[in-house]
Amino acid sequence: MIYPIVAYGDPILRKKAITIDSEYPNLNEIIDNMFATMYNSSGVGLAAPQIGIAIRLFIVDAKPFSVDDPTTENFRKIFINAELLDETGNKWKFNEGCLSIPGVREDIERKPTITIRYQDINFETHTEEYIGVKARIIQHEYDHINGVLFTDRLTSLKKQLLKGRMNSISRGIVDVDYKMKFYNVKR
Repeated sequence: MIYPIVAYGDPILRKKAITIDSEYPNLNEIIDNMFATMYNSSGVGLAAPQIGIAIRLFIVDAKPFSVDDPTTENFRKIFINAELLDETGNKWKFNEGCLSIPGVREDIERKPTITIRYQDINFETHTEEYIGVKARIIQHEYDHINGVLFTDRLTSLKKQLLKGRMNSISRGIVDVDYKMKFYNVKR
C-alpha cells in the first residue's frame, strides 16, 4: 500500500514521536508500506510521522547517491527508537529537500559524522557511526521523529523568503506526482 505523504502544516510533523516495542501492531506491514511509499515518491528516507504515525521509526535507502558515493549502493536500513548520541566534525552544507515540503530545496549545515543507537526490525540494539551522505540522510529523518523539519535549520531571512511557498504547501497548492495528505484542506 502506498501511503499519502503528510504535507507541511500538519501538526503531526511537529510532534515528538513515541517509543515503540515489538508488540506495536502491524509494524512489519507499516515498514513494507513505508518503503513502497518512499520509492513511489523518489525519496531516500521516510519517517513514520510523514505518513501520519507518530512513532520513532524511520527508513533510509541511499542508493540514489551511489553514483557519487559507492558506499551508499546497499545502504538500506530501518531505524526504530533511534537516539542520536553524537555529532562531530566541521559543519558542511548539503542541499536537502523533503517529501513533506515538495519543491523546496535548501543548503543545510550539519556535522559530517554521527553516532546513533537504534533498534532493528528484530528489536536488537545497535550503536553505529556514519559519515557523509549516510549521516546526512539519518540526521534529516531523525529530525522528523523529533518534530523538526529541515527548514527549521535555515536562517530567519531564508525562512521569511520561503514563507509564501510554505504557506501554499500547507494549503494544498502544490504540484507533485505522489499522493499527499493536507491538514484541513478539502480536496
